[in-house]
Amino acid sequence: MAEIIPFNRAKKNIERKKAEKTATENRISFGRTKAEKLAEKARKDQIARIVDGARLTPDPDGTPE
Repeated sequence: MAEIIPFNRAKKNIERKKAEKTATENRISFGRTKAEKLAEKARKDQIARIVDGARLTPDPDGTPE
């Protein structure tokens, strides 16, 4: 037979697991050093410059170069 547990207890266990998962995700994203944050920003800026530099600009008549 299955073990019978109160619904409230099961519900609280599920909520605790969700809260722990959220806390873990927040620790990963917000628990970084200043150097790590700056390195990530520099990497994103570099990627944006590369993408913008490779973008084709249209001629005045509307056709790509």
